[in-house]
Amino acid sequence: MLHFDTIVFGPIHSRRLGSSLGVNLLPADGKLCNFDCIYCECGWNRDNAFVEPLPTAAQVKEALELKLSASSSAGEKIDSITFSGNGEPTLNPDFAEIIDITIALRDKYMPTAKVSVLSNATRCAIPEICSALKKVDNPILKLDAPTPALAALVNKPVGKYDPAFIVKSLERFEGDFILQTMFLRSDNFDSASQQVLGPWKDIVRHLRPRQVMVYSLDRETPQKGLVKYDREILQNLVKDLTDEGINITFA
Repeated sequence: MLHFDTIVFGPIHSRRLGSSLGVNLLPADGKLCNFDCIYCECGWNRDNAFVEPLPTAAQVKEALELKLSASSSAGEKIDSITFSGNGEPTLNPDFAEIIDITIALRDKYMPTAKVSVLSNATRCAIPEICSALKKVDNPILKLDAPTPALAALVNKPVGKYDPAFIVKSLERFEGDFILQTMFLRSDNFDSASQQVLGPWKDIVRHLRPRQVMVYSLDRETPQKGLVKYDREILQNLVKDLTDEGINITFA
């Protein structure tokens, strides 16, 4: 499974973000996440125990400034500075401070780059996390399933998780965020089924995010037997939303 053993990695080509410089705020030797998604490119939580601590704000600043300075001097193109890595980036206790540091470094060395955060949105109700996410160019916030029971099948959250609570948290963005949703089929979950798709569409209509990223499988997954949806099927599944003027992109 994919694993990031440094704080800053890449840039790599992202099908959603272009030339993406990754930032890993989680341990370098394992995974830390409050989800255990059946499709996670980092594998199951149980197989990724870690010993190393989470990087501090000072360590992130040092690593990121070194890379951005070198990239700027070399004329290297970076479209996005992207927080992803080995789990959920907002679990780092220095997350809000790190966002401020990153924006300052971006403005100094790579002013055309966007700052993006890939998050499962579980911590958006925390004021400092919400405030930090509002500062970035691309807060990309996940919602794969519309009910706790369905989320348990695809995301396997650690602890209590209710998509209705997440929706209330996302209302604070007043549409200025990107909603990200994985479409797939397993033996007991199907994104295209009406029990998933219909309520999910209602959430999209309610939140009216500035962009919806609809995507399917692209890498090895920890749960075997998952089925990918191709682009044409994805487009057909959400055609009514695009017809209503909602900005949906596919990857």
